[in-house]
Amino acid sequence: MIGKPILPDDGPKRSHYDFVIVGSGMGGATLAYALKDSGAGVLLIERGDFLPQEKQNWDAEAVFEKHRYQNAEQWYDADGKAFTPGNYYYVGGNTKLYGSSLVRFRREDFRATQHEAGTSPEWPFQYDDLRPYYLRAEQLYRVHGDQFDDPTLERAEPFPYPAIGHEPPVQEAADALKRMGFTPSNIPLGIDLREGGGCIRCASCDGFPCRVLAKSDADVVAVRPAVASGSVELLTNAYVDRVRTDADGTRATGVDVTRGSTSISIDAGTVIVSCGAVNSAALLLRSANDRHPHGLGNSSGTVGRHYMVHNNTVMVALHPTRRNTAEFQKTLYFNDFYAKGTADHPYPLGHVQLIGKLQAEMLAGQRPAIPKWALRYAAHRSMDWWLFTEDLPDPENRVTRTPKGDIRIRWVPNNVRAHEILVRETRKLLRGMGYPLVFSQRTGIEVNSHQAGTVRAGTDPATSALDANCRSHEVDNLYVVDSAFFPSLPVMNPALTIAANALRVAEHLTGDTATTAPAQHTTKR
Repeated sequence: MIGKPILPDDGPKRSHYDFVIVGSGMGGATLAYALKDSGAGVLLIERGDFLPQEKQNWDAEAVFEKHRYQNAEQWYDADGKAFTPGNYYYVGGNTKLYGSSLVRFRREDFRATQHEAGTSPEWPFQYDDLRPYYLRAEQLYRVHGDQFDDPTLERAEPFPYPAIGHEPPVQEAADALKRMGFTPSNIPLGIDLREGGGCIRCASCDGFPCRVLAKSDADVVAVRPAVASGSVELLTNAYVDRVRTDADGTRATGVDVTRGSTSISIDAGTVIVSCGAVNSAALLLRSANDRHPHGLGNSSGTVGRHYMVHNNTVMVALHPTRRNTAEFQKTLYFNDFYAKGTADHPYPLGHVQLIGKLQAEMLAGQRPAIPKWALRYAAHRSMDWWLFTEDLPDPENRVTRTPKGDIRIRWVPNNVRAHEILVRETRKLLRGMGYPLVFSQRTGIEVNSHQAGTVRAGTDPATSALDANCRSHEVDNLYVVDSAFFPSLPVMNPALTIAANALRVAEHLTGDTATTAPAQHTTKR
């Protein structure tokens, strides 16, 4: 059992820390965990609070219709229209409501790849550089998977825990895919199915907070152990207004924080920004000073640019007379289109996976005119998929600030034909699997849980903001450790790569090669 969170005091315990980490999502939380035994003084700052552990965690009406946990401010698109982003400001960040898909990017994802719409650029480090940290992140986040069932996955070591397997309706789908010559695989998932673990494989996982804290989110897995160690301090409900620098602008000296009606100035030996790609860019932009007039560390002009999210489609396959009894549906994906296309589109397409089982209340917000009974009938007979293709880095897709200081997102989808082909091919597959009715819907600017690229890393300071270790080219002790550093956004969930990179950066910061994860255990049957 995991006890109640260790609550912070009324303010920081001291005025100076060796490391100040801004943001407690996957990047910041994992970095704090990795630094907890370093002997350094670490302050982890979160603008939100702990998400409450309560019965509404698993109430689809509360979560999806009443938006009980939606606490992000409104952002604005390029035309000035307000929208509510898919961001959550809690300890653990977006991982509190994610689907726990913890997958590695593939070897070729770190290399330059040609698409019809342009080139996905090479990263400043390669797969083999990240491989040992991927394994450590999988151990820390309790990842269950099968090392042999996906030919696109190159790994020599087993997953920390075996794949959890499919419920009968999902297994039937896997068998049908195999008969058609495709390769269904187990999604690597971070859930607590260890011996004595709390996961019950319920229908309220993907998109829900976990009421029993059995999801491998950054709060439960990383923040709470880090704070419990006594060497990491957590400051919640604290908004970082700016990162300060010395007079020369070459070193960060700390952060200025607003907490309620109180302003706090905190000094730091090193500042690590881990607010999520959009908010990390926004923080650097609002930290402009005389030495950095266009934003902190932004002489290249790349801070805020190259904003990426995946091109996404939700696809619902419906059989009017066949009930889908699966509860924990999100266990299967296939990558047959990952690196190859079709005869009429010989370029990479993307990734297809099952999502958590749709419920009527989850559909009601999108289809308010349809009676709830009809939505419930459809949800009981559907199998639900998520398709995504790569969104290429475009400098005109960017994060800026309005004159009032609000966040503005300019995003025009690109590489769209690849997405259209993937939708077409998947629709044919699902009909071949026996589903006569297949519905699909593209997602819009507000679906941004896979945001990336706004403070890109690279080897050339003229075209990137960070070096290969995620350190600012211009500010010696400023780092950005979240998906903002991504030069590209491969078509996989980015969470595990964010965590693995945080472990890699922690080793760089401390020179410590003993950044290890918890021991392995057997899986609960």
